[in-house]
Amino acid sequence: MNETWIVTVLGGSVLLIALLSVVQHYRRERSRAELLKNLDHHSWCRFSRARR
Repeated sequence: MNETWIVTVLGGSVLLIALLSVVQHYRRERSRAELLKNLDHHSWCRFSRARR
């Protein structure tokens, strides 16, 4: 009975860590996609080019 609880707790903690990693990865990818989408719309783009 005691071994069953230990295995259950360890398995649950591994699943919790995996879930948190997936959520963090999803948020990071959404943030990255948003930054790439808005990259062309920044006002600094026209100031970074050489003027004649």
